[in-house]
Amino acid sequence: MLIIGIAGGTGSGKTTVVHQIMNELPDTEVGVISQDSYYKETHNLSFDERALINFDHPRAIDFDLLVKHLKELKEGKTIDQPVYSFIKHNRTDDTVSTHPRKVMIVEGILILTNPELRDLFDVKVYVHADSDERLIRRLKRDISERGRDIDEVITRYQNTLKPMHEQFIEPSKAFADIIIPNDKYNTVAIDVVRAVINQRIS
Repeated sequence: MLIIGIAGGTGSGKTTVVHQIMNELPDTEVGVISQDSYYKETHNLSFDERALINFDHPRAIDFDLLVKHLKELKEGKTIDQPVYSFIKHNRTDDTVSTHPRKVMIVEGILILTNPELRDLFDVKVYVHADSDERLIRRLKRDISERGRDIDEVITRYQNTLKPMHEQFIEPSKAFADIIIPNDKYNTVAIDVVRAVINQRIS
């Protein structure tokens, strides 16, 4: 199994890159795991307390479970991925049954910050985007998909997103094998990743 880690700041275009890579590959051979599914469960906290969690800090992620699941997939086992609700700020009772594939793509803002997780990646990719562009995308997404208002999104960006990006996410770029600039010139980098995958699964 080839495991590819795709990191980058919030709104950098990681999901777009994942889709561009997957577009040319057979569905049956590629799976995707999102770091967002692995936020720690916080049933012991009230909704107001959960809303105050710094979701952009590595300690918000259940890396132990994510590492365990990837190792199980490598062993050919099926896993039950958790499902996270951004509206409730907590895990739901649902899980997603995920089968091993020839290629597993793991995507998330903090995945390159964890040494144990990095060791499992055969290819480490970082998607780079301008900070203004990332903020605009984040605003659009959180307002339309997650029911937030503009003041809430901007406050969160200033108080946690930006400082966490500078402290943890941007420095993790140093661990990447490939850095993809998220603009119209990224086709060469995408082709390189695709070539590596095709070589492995052909």
